[in-house]
Amino acid sequence: MSSAAIDQQAPALQRGLAVLEFLSEHPEGCTAAELSQALEVSGASVFRLTNVLVDLGYLQRDEKSRRFTLTRKFLLLGTSQLAQKTLSECAIEALRQVRFETEETTQLCCMVDRETVVVEQLPSLHAFKYFVDLGARCPAYSCAPGKAILAFLPEDECAKIVDGFKFERFTENTLTNRKALMAELKVIREEGYAVDRGENFVGINCVGVPVLDRYGYPVGGITIAGPSSRVMEDKFEAFATLLQAAADRTAAAFDQ
Repeated sequence: MSSAAIDQQAPALQRGLAVLEFLSEHPEGCTAAELSQALEVSGASVFRLTNVLVDLGYLQRDEKSRRFTLTRKFLLLGTSQLAQKTLSECAIEALRQVRFETEETTQLCCMVDRETVVVEQLPSLHAFKYFVDLGARCPAYSCAPGKAILAFLPEDECAKIVDGFKFERFTENTLTNRKALMAELKVIREEGYAVDRGENFVGINCVGVPVLDRYGYPVGGITIAGPSSRVMEDKFEAFATLLQAAADRTAAAFDQ
């Protein structure tokens, strides 16, 4: 499609789609100048379009090569359509199994902007339990599922989110600076799971793992949460093993 035709038809949308389609055919990425030349669109328009697409999470730019590439978020558009099931539907049986084996509250969370949102929850079987309202939110840096999702995002996407945090201390254990968070995310990537030692609520510990789609993109996180007297440090690794099996089961159902 020529630039004249693009200008006549909803220019922002048409140009944005043209950029996405072109980059889908060039996985090695392209510079802004290459996009401008290939699509016959002005450099100023390419600059504005790519900035918007980066902000929305559909593009990432390598700071050294200055080349733009598609993120895995773009692939999620097709994945969710193919699955024809919500992530909650795919996770519910796995959550039930985790709750049965641990008797603790289990949750499925997703990330919206820089917050972790509870989208599914099965309350603990104990009389004294931790649970929250569906839709409850907390900063991703202060909870296990949020940190698990962050750790497995593409590096540029993760850095952009972390750079936007306004760190607030909720308890004496809350991470309150970028350096500490990035160091912990590195450990999470190595170990495969995240923990929250009373970082959002005093006395509440959590263990969380990411739910990774077929492309390795974290579409959500599954967590076990409960009082620190029961969700203890020496149980973290065993809980993580149960959660990983649940996450794998959820991902398999979601990608069918």
